[in-house]
Amino acid sequence: MILSMTCWGFSWTSGKILSLYAGPLTISFYRFTLTFVSLLVILGITKESLRIKREGLLDLLLASALISLYTFLFFKGLTVGKAGAGGVLVTVLNPIISYTLALIIGRRKPTRQEAIGLSIGGVAGIILLRLFSDASALWSAGNIYFLLASLSWAFLSLVTSRAGRYGSPVTFSCWMYTVSTVLMFALSGPSSAGAVLDKADFTFWGNLFFSATITTSFATTFYFVATSKIGASKASSFIFLVPFSAALGSWMFLNEVPQIHSIIGGILGIGAVYILNKKKATA
Repeated sequence: MILSMTCWGFSWTSGKILSLYAGPLTISFYRFTLTFVSLLVILGITKESLRIKREGLLDLLLASALISLYTFLFFKGLTVGKAGAGGVLVTVLNPIISYTLALIIGRRKPTRQEAIGLSIGGVAGIILLRLFSDASALWSAGNIYFLLASLSWAFLSLVTSRAGRYGSPVTFSCWMYTVSTVLMFALSGPSSAGAVLDKADFTFWGNLFFSATITTSFATTFYFVATSKIGASKASSFIFLVPFSAALGSWMFLNEVPQIHSIIGGILGIGAVYILNKKKATA
């Protein structure tokens, strides 16, 4: 999980570079295609079955739609926003939103410690979105796309937490990316997909390989396996490692200097996640 989260952090830098080559739908199609191929290789090596239970079909389709939505919002936000700021915002809000959804779905009131953690998380979100100084900031610098990406990922975590019921989580992921690949190709169109090949270079293919194979195939699959073992809320708590690597990667490769609101909001958000995770671990 720790290695996976570090890869996720650097994926924001890689995603920013990829967003310069084509639109979000087209880049998402290529990312899903390479992810699908790499997962087939993994399944071939492990000799796991490609079958999932029939009752898991609805969750599979729902997960495919949610990962497609998240990836589109991910690249759309990066076309207008900064990789470091987006990485901090999304990965700090993800576990907080997931925890809140778990409480709502479970129809359970938060304990005092949970309420404190969620309140701090709410303040962190306001600071990260810069709503404390300008309410219109929600619509600038890709903030709205990053916020919607956090929401879609929170719902995705809840769906994939049930993946283990239907067979291997890796198999579930493989079929999920298969459906997502077809969906993104249908939305982007063959002409857009072909246009990327005309200007693709070593930088494009290198970042696509890292984004799809290392980050998505391995890191995301490991995350899905974790959600099926320990639950969505606890697995999401490991995401507090991502803001550091996201900020580090964008600073190293994109010369994006972290802004003060991202640093303060990120620290508060990590503190909120720590409080929530500590409560769950000792409950």
